[in-house]
Amino acid sequence: MLDVFMRRFFRDRRGNVAIIFALSLIPIIFLTGMALDFTAAAQKRMILNAAADAAALAAVTPAMMTQSNSAAVTAATNIFNAEAAGVTGITNLVLTIPTPNNSGLVRTVTVSYTASSVNSFPNVLALLTKTSETTWPISGSSTATSYSAPNINFYLLLDNSPSMDIAATTAGINTMVANTSAQGGCAFACHESHPAADDLGNPGGEDNYTLAKNLGVVTRIENMATATSALMSTASATEQANTATYAMAIYTFNDNGLNTIYAPSGKPSSNLTNAGTAAAGIDVLEVYSNNYLTSSNNNNDTDTNFETAMTAINTLMPNPGTGASNSTPQEVLFIVSDGVDDEVNSSSCSQPLDGTRCQQPFNTSMCTTVKNRGIMIAVLYTAYLPLPTNSWYNTWIAPFQSQISTNMQSCASPGLFFSVTTDGDITAAMQTLFQLAIATARLTQ
Repeated sequence: MLDVFMRRFFRDRRGNVAIIFALSLIPIIFLTGMALDFTAAAQKRMILNAAADAAALAAVTPAMMTQSNSAAVTAATNIFNAEAAGVTGITNLVLTIPTPNNSGLVRTVTVSYTASSVNSFPNVLALLTKTSETTWPISGSSTATSYSAPNINFYLLLDNSPSMDIAATTAGINTMVANTSAQGGCAFACHESHPAADDLGNPGGEDNYTLAKNLGVVTRIENMATATSALMSTASATEQANTATYAMAIYTFNDNGLNTIYAPSGKPSSNLTNAGTAAAGIDVLEVYSNNYLTSSNNNNDTDTNFETAMTAINTLMPNPGTGASNSTPQEVLFIVSDGVDDEVNSSSCSQPLDGTRCQQPFNTSMCTTVKNRGIMIAVLYTAYLPLPTNSWYNTWIAPFQSQISTNMQSCASPGLFFSVTTDGDITAAMQTLFQLAIATARLTQ
């Protein structure tokens, strides 16, 4: 009988579920507590990571990029503390922001933190890990980098010699040629204070400059003046968008060397409105008559001296800096010309006309000198127009026509050469070259 009872007892499984549940309850409680503490720590880490991101970004905003490294650290710290203030159950929160890596135009900020999340089930974790840990360690970091546009001083060197007063369009050239038959057909609106000395054959004895205006012919130099003035508005809008400062000094060059159009106190000015007004007044060199610069100065029409102008402007430009707020500005020499010298003959002349006069492509040796100082050169080549119906062109200019553009491009810094031909838009060309110069200045740092 006893044997039967014992066999029945061992075969009975009705109490196993309760026993197994009781045995399983302990690890379930342990794992649940651990999961809750881990989840809470993970949520706190997510919030602190977001705070670190916000702090790093706060140190590299456009406004903050103009301030010191210590100001950037303070801003980052304040933002992190504000964002982390709502996180509860944190002990030993330590924020680390090393001195930012800052080259002036580039700032890299790293925000790191370490903290401990207080566990709600410390005894459970202690039993599982065999330690007395009551917190869960968390940490994180965030890095942000920002680039600021450099401050730039622009020196505009604009050719206002008589060759730049050619009609700006094919139609204008044809109009000028058709109305100057007494001169053999001239496309240039040369400005003379005493045209009677040349017997030009124009109505009322007027010079070609006045003739062009009366005929409604727009010249290249008029377009250059308009384009330069418009460029000041573009520069003003661009500097605001880039949170930078652009200052302008404007000069023309001809036989008289360097002529100041706008350079208050002898240096570039950030008053771009006044610069635009001054640029609008740029005009061609006025001579006395053919071969005479003044009534007493027979200069044989040597009215374009690029080398003298380059030497003079090189002495005016100081050594450039990085363009950062804590440094001197970068510098860009902006040249607009048709690229043909017409000066007194010398040993350096490769195309002498006679014993006193030389016409040749620009000698670009001074361009190299300027670039070697770290000053960028942007060149807008207003292409010298071939005039195959003109005997002077055929004899003296045509032999080196193909060299003009090459020399002008060699003067420019890499990527800062632009050419515009007859009927081309000088305003658009200057705007494009200006933006290229700004982009190049930014990439050099």
